[in-house]
Amino acid sequence: MTVQVQIQHDNFELPKVDNPIYKVHIKSYGCQMNVYDAVRMQELLAPFGYEHTDEYTEADLIVLNTCHIREKADEKVFSDLGRMFKSNRKVRKKDPLIAVGGCVGQAQGKRIMQRAPQVKIVFGPQTYHRLPEYIAKVQRKQKRVVNIDLPKLEKFDALPAQKPQGGTAFLTIQEGCDKFCAFCVVPYTRGAEISRPAKDVLKEAQDLVAQGVKEVTLLGQNVNAYHGVDANNVELDFAELIRRLAQVEGLERIRFTTSHPNNTTAELIDLFRTEPKLMPYFHLPVQSGSNRILQAMNRNHTIEEYMDIVRKLKEIRPDIAMSSDFIVGFPGETEEDFEDTLAVVAEVGYHSAYSFAYSPRPGTPAAALTNQVDEVVKKERLAMLQALITAKQEEYNSQFMGQTLPVLVETETKEEGQLRGRSPHNVPVNFSGNKRLIGEVVNVKIIEVRPNSLVGEIELVD
Repeated sequence: MTVQVQIQHDNFELPKVDNPIYKVHIKSYGCQMNVYDAVRMQELLAPFGYEHTDEYTEADLIVLNTCHIREKADEKVFSDLGRMFKSNRKVRKKDPLIAVGGCVGQAQGKRIMQRAPQVKIVFGPQTYHRLPEYIAKVQRKQKRVVNIDLPKLEKFDALPAQKPQGGTAFLTIQEGCDKFCAFCVVPYTRGAEISRPAKDVLKEAQDLVAQGVKEVTLLGQNVNAYHGVDANNVELDFAELIRRLAQVEGLERIRFTTSHPNNTTAELIDLFRTEPKLMPYFHLPVQSGSNRILQAMNRNHTIEEYMDIVRKLKEIRPDIAMSSDFIVGFPGETEEDFEDTLAVVAEVGYHSAYSFAYSPRPGTPAAALTNQVDEVVKKERLAMLQALITAKQEEYNSQFMGQTLPVLVETETKEEGQLRGRSPHNVPVNFSGNKRLIGEVVNVKIIEVRPNSLVGEIELVD
């Protein structure tokens, strides 16, 4: 089959409108960067008449914002494509416009076009700012559109201003990765590490605060590898950027994710002592507790170096919430290697962790290794690891029983009269209250500890 694909950058877009005339459903898979990108896509499309809907069966436009990390990620996308297209067509009696973005789009663009004729647009994570242009091309009955370029900073300049809700916002400062871990596709789908200029980051932070934001979470594939320049063309490292952000009047809380051990400097660690606006939460992926496996993964750090960082952080902030990522069953992992991983979890006492059984990703060095671990063994090890993580998570949360914590209220829950916010340690806290409190910091006394959250009641001031 011959697939006609248009790859060019004609500078025309949809006409802007004052009121919604279309509905768009955006399904996002995977990492926090994808969640952020999905929100930005919706903000990008709004001026062109697209209103968000949670129901894909009523959408004029369906966007799958994909992730390529997990096993058979592309098969999941193809499955969702078929199901959503058929169900939407049955309900609406006409075909929806379907676009595939994100990392699967980046890695499998031409294959998607060949295998899924219902898809009219494919784009990567660095080119979604052109989505209105792609839609216009399709609507004008031109050829199907694929754009999987990896421009550096063009996206940030083209996106509209954020419209945050709930007093919190994500702020992307860095994208891409130069680490080339043996298991990971990110360097191939997100491109090389790039850092936004510090003046742009500070300006966006100021704009967010002007809209009522009290907390920002700095985002990047390797966020602590940040090395952007300021207005005087002086390069700033990540610690200095945080210092300057802390000077933004009205900004009360700063978080960041995701970090790499190799970019965790002494200056960054010391900020948890000296900067009160930096919240006591650190997501620091380790992947394995075995030096042998870390070397095979091309992580370029040892478990001793990782644990030294953890110990220094805990010396400065004994209450700090540590989070991490783990892969079990990496090729060649022995029972002893796995026991080393369990030992790390037990010693650190993580507040939370993401854990996965290894799955080969096409094109990565690890996919070519012959000493793959049996699937049954991987499943058993993952269950053991997750059980230990859950136990340690509940143990960590239990320290807050009876304490009063300052909670930034983010949203209502599904239960009437219930609100949800987060403590400084990034622990979700549920409590009764009026929705007018959303966006405010309130003192909440913890009355119940759950494995993944806390329950409290607002502490009234006499």
